[in-house]
Parts: sequence; C-alpha cells; structure tokens
Amino acid sequence: MPLATIDIALRAATVALLLVLAISLYRGFGTVLAGRLAAAFALGSAAHTVTSSIGTASPVSVAHAPLIALSTGNVVIFWLFTRALFDEAFRLRWRHGVMWAAVASFSLVNCLWLAPLYSARFAIIAVNLIALGFIALALVQTLASWPTDLVEGRRRVRVFIVSAAALYGGLNAILHILMAGGGGADIANVLNSAALVAVVGSIAIAMMRVDGADLFPAVPEIKINAGEATVIETSAADQKLIDALMRLINDERVYRHDNVTIGTLATRLAIPEYRLRRLINQRLGYRNFNVFLNEHRIAEAKAALADPSQAEVPVITIAMDAGFQSLGPFNRAFKAITGVTPTEYRRLKASAA
Repeated sequence: MPLATIDIALRAATVALLLVLAISLYRGFGTVLAGRLAAAFALGSAAHTVTSSIGTASPVSVAHAPLIALSTGNVVIFWLFTRALFDEAFRLRWRHGVMWAAVASFSLVNCLWLAPLYSARFAIIAVNLIALGFIALALVQTLASWPTDLVEGRRRVRVFIVSAAALYGGLNAILHILMAGGGGADIANVLNSAALVAVVGSIAIAMMRVDGADLFPAVPEIKINAGEATVIETSAADQKLIDALMRLINDERVYRHDNVTIGTLATRLAIPEYRLRRLINQRLGYRNFNVFLNEHRIAEAKAALADPSQAEVPVITIAMDAGFQSLGPFNRAFKAITGVTPTEYRRLKASAA
C-alpha cells in the first residue's frame, strides 16, 4: 500500500475520533470552562491533523490557509486548557482572545504572504517556535499546579493528557523545524500521523477511565468554613489526624509560613503525603491544597480588615502577615471568596460599625 494512502487513512481515523471527542466533551461538560476548552482543543487538533505536512514547501492555497491558521492557534487553546484544567478558579480574559487571534493571524500572514514572498523555511520555523513556546508554558503550568491537586484519580490522568499532547506537539514542531523545505518526507508524515492517532486514542481511553466530574468539576471547591472540621463518617484515626491538622492551622497558623506544602504538613503529622492529600480531599471536602490554605489566610485577613484598631495598617501588610507573598494573589483570592476586594471589604465593615 502506498505511503500516501496509509497517511490519509490514519488522518481520517484521527479526525473522526477527534470530532467524536469534541462533541462528547461539549455535550457532557460544555457548561464548564475546561470542558469547552477541551472541545475547542479537539476541534483545533482535527484542523492540525488535516493540514500538518512535514517537509513540504509548496505554496498554500487560499482555502487551505485558514485551516492552518486554526491549527496554529490551537497551541494557545492548549495552553489555556491546561490552565483551566489545573486551576478551577481560572477565567478567560480578553487578552487571551487577543493572544489566540495574534498567533492565528501571524500564521495566516505567513501562509499567504511571508512564505511565498520571502522564505518558506523561515516561515515554518517561526510558526513552530511559537508553538514550542506555548507548549513549554503548558508544561510549566502542569508542573507548577499538579502538586496542589488533591483528587488522586485526576492527578494521574491530567498529567498523562497534558504530557502526551505536549510530547506529540513538541516532537511535531521540532520535525517541522528540522525538515522545513526538505521535500515530501512521506515516511515522516506517516510516522507523524501514526503517532497522532495513538496519542488521541490513548487520551480518549484515559478520559473514559476517570469520572468526568473529577476532570471538569462544575461545583465550587470550597466546602467548609475556615477553622471548622465538619467531617462525615470519619474513623477515629482520621479524626485524630484532622484534629492535629486543624491545630497546626488554627493554633500554630502554619499557613503563614513561607513555601508551606502538603509535604511539609505531612512531615509535621508524621504520615505519608498521599494519606494527608486524601484526608483533606475526602474528609474536609477540598480539591486543591492552595484553596485549603488560602481560605484560612483569607479568614485571618478578614478579621484584620474588620478590626478598627488596624484601620491604618496597609492591605499589603495584612496580606503578607496572613501568608501571601504579594498583593496580586491576595486580591484575587480574597475577591474569589468574599466577592469584593480587600479595600472594599474594609470600607464596608467600617461603615457598618
């Protein structure tokens, strides 16, 4: 069988699988940002499957160029997807749309003008360097956020999904750069298509093995009020550990310490990290370790902001005393929990006094 025929068959199978995946994701989790971005990423990946051709330097048709632009812009969607997947408080902003439009527009200009008029090799390298940059951002997001995830099943599958997609995307971009303008490269295209269908199939299987609500939760993470340990059907051993944990939180205020991690708390409690992770998730109702810490930090900050004797204390001082390292994360966390900024909260408490 000719290599070109094998390549077309593999691409068709991948596109079909991606379209089914996109429809399933949107129908099942379209109300959740991470679910919508996952569906958009699947559609963009279908465009990539159709347009990706390693080593070719032939002119791009006007009809083909928008699909290539959509495929290139998909690296921005991939980065946004990883952010939403690992940070349930993440929200899309106008600047994210601008970034996607800029990357897609640059790709379109590359296809229609820069490559034909100047250097096709330079155009291919430039676009794929952009892709590598966003893939690197996605990997950094994954590595930074993964340790704070408290849901065991999704920790494993999230890392697999992001790593597999990033590995394929990175290798694909590198192949494009190395073989830019180098001819048809039929074998490379077949291997690339085979790798893509394998990655998409593996991701689809991995997603079927985990509860969709774990990957794309539609409910707020915050389950209990700071300082409370409302526990249902807790064993005596677990209750003892919860009491010890809450003493560290409420009496010693360990959340104030620099770089406090779930590992340091587990060491203090003399238990394995996985057990503490499971305890905070399943018994206290938190899905993310940073949310657990921030709720207690915000509780302390709220008390300080409402205290008339601290009316002249700067907000940044209160934030850092509570354990935040800078004002930006404090403001975002405070507003996410209370619905108002720290300054507005202080003013409301002062006027109510």
